[in-house]
Parts: sequence; structure tokens; C-alpha cells
Amino acid sequence: MKEATKRGLSFGVTSGVITTIGLMIGIYSSTGSKLAVLGGIITIAITDALSDSFGVNISEEATEKKRKKIWANTVSTFIFKFLSAIIFIGAILIFELKTGVIINVFLGALVLIILSYILAKKERKKPLKIIGWHLVIAALVIIMTYFLGKLIANLGLI
Repeated sequence: MKEATKRGLSFGVTSGVITTIGLMIGIYSSTGSKLAVLGGIITIAITDALSDSFGVNISEEATEKKRKKIWANTVSTFIFKFLSAIIFIGAILIFELKTGVIINVFLGALVLIILSYILAKKERKKPLKIIGWHLVIAALVIIMTYFLGKLIANLGLI
């Protein structure tokens, strides 16, 4: 696997999963609207993937001289970020909203566990420690966005 693909995969998937889960939980807990959750997932899949890949592009241009490598990192980040966000649509479409959200939380955790395991093995580190740390971060995002969504709902802004 090329270096650009590895970078795009590790950053894009991690960021895509965490961002999309956080957005989905926040919208779900504030609105309870399946349409709003779907719209949020689709929007974040496109805009956040474009935004992060553009950020990677700018960052790479500041340090990397090879245009081909810069664009490989940019495109790789976009593809993996987009795909890691868009995978959460299926469960929301197929199941009742609450069930779909729960399934997606477990799907997101599974993706993070697999990616963390691969990265830990590659770096010869203890997988459980890396997996545990990444799941703690994901749990914090879920908890914070859930309560933030509830707070927004209770403010009567929606």
C-alpha cells in the first residue's frame, strides 16, 4: 500500500467515523428526526471529506514538493473520509431511527477497533492499549454530543 493511501486511510477513516458518529448522535438526541440524521450524514460525508482533504492538500503543499504525492494524499483522504461517513446511511434507512443509531455506534466502534489493531500491530505496540484509548475517545464524543443534543432540544430552539 502506498504511503499516500495509508495516510488517507488512517486519517480519513478515523476522522470520518468519529465525526459522523458525533454528528449523528447530536442530531438524533436533539431532534429525533430520521430525515435530519440522514441529511446530516450525507452533508458531513461530502463537506467534511472535501474540507479535510483540502486541509491535507494545504498542509502537504507547505512541506512536500512532489505534486503527485500531494494530490495522492488529498484524493486518498477524500475517498476514505467520504466512504467512512457514508457507510452509516444504511442502518438509518433500514431500521427504526433509534435502532439504526445503536447499530451505527457499534459499526463505528468495530471500524475503529479493526483500524487500531492494524496500526498497533504495524507499530509493534500492544493492540488492547491502542484500541482502548481510541474507544475512550469515541465514547467521549458520543457522550458529549448526546448531551449537547439534549441541551439544544431543551432550549426549545428546535
